[in-house]
Amino acid sequence: MKRKWWIGLAVPVVLISIGLGFAGNYFYDVAVAINQKDFIEAADVDGDYDPKDPWLEEKRWYDEVDREKLSIESADGLKLSGVYVEGEPSSKKVAILAHGYAGSLEQMAPYVKLYHDMGFNVLIPDARGHGTSEGDYIGFGWHERKDYLQWIQLMIDKVGQDAELALFGISMGGATVMNVSGEELPSNVKVIVEDCGYSSVNGELAYQLKDMYNLPEFPLIPVTSLVTKVRSDYWFGEADTVEQIKKNTVPMLFIHGAEDKFVPTEMVYDVYEANPSPKELYIAPNADHADSYEENKEEYQQKVQDFVLNYIPN
Repeated sequence: MKRKWWIGLAVPVVLISIGLGFAGNYFYDVAVAINQKDFIEAADVDGDYDPKDPWLEEKRWYDEVDREKLSIESADGLKLSGVYVEGEPSSKKVAILAHGYAGSLEQMAPYVKLYHDMGFNVLIPDARGHGTSEGDYIGFGWHERKDYLQWIQLMIDKVGQDAELALFGISMGGATVMNVSGEELPSNVKVIVEDCGYSSVNGELAYQLKDMYNLPEFPLIPVTSLVTKVRSDYWFGEADTVEQIKKNTVPMLFIHGAEDKFVPTEMVYDVYEANPSPKELYIAPNADHADSYEENKEEYQQKVQDFVLNYIPN
């Protein structure tokens, strides 16, 4: 009788464990593994021009501008690629950009031109696992923060020890530069701009799990985090942007769309309030996720120019 009781208990435990393991690997493949993300709208990067594209001028400029291919080797042995667009030959100003989740540097044309027009040399890396960079998982801006420390050093070596650096990131790139801000940075990094980054990986994935599948955070997020630790060597809880930004000393401009439904707008208040350095907050009217520039072009440009050039003047 006692033996049957244990068998009766063990069977559902085993079945539940198998089910959770399957679910954890499924959501790892959806969120973390490098593959086609059907829930992300694919960007048009094939060179065809839509006359109604609000970024037509910027894309044509970007396709024609001279560029240099650069690369680094990450601490874990990945070849990471980027493109460098030179400004004025004597300029010591460099903007390092960070693209979004499941994106690539080729989608950053509007932001490359924005900083180039401010007199910056511009470096646009492909994040690990994106574009032409090696890698088979998405680090959500956590592993990428270490990669960006190397890109920063490469720019100092290239431009000179008196280089003045601005960091800019959008969406996952926004989280990347916020995570970088909590590291020990060279004094060359003068200013950071983040646009619609999330306050934590746990928080963002829990939000998406509820929004896309109407499922609760527990136990799926912890289980998927365990799978991620096994397959990609990090826990979701490590990638806590709020904790990183508490250590920031670099002036930062925070931008978020007022109508963002992908990274909810309230997340920006968490990181803004946690940041101890000089800061400003711009909530862009009528803007969904990563649309703040498109929906408010002149105001966005002015906000970025005023903040950045205050710390890296012409």
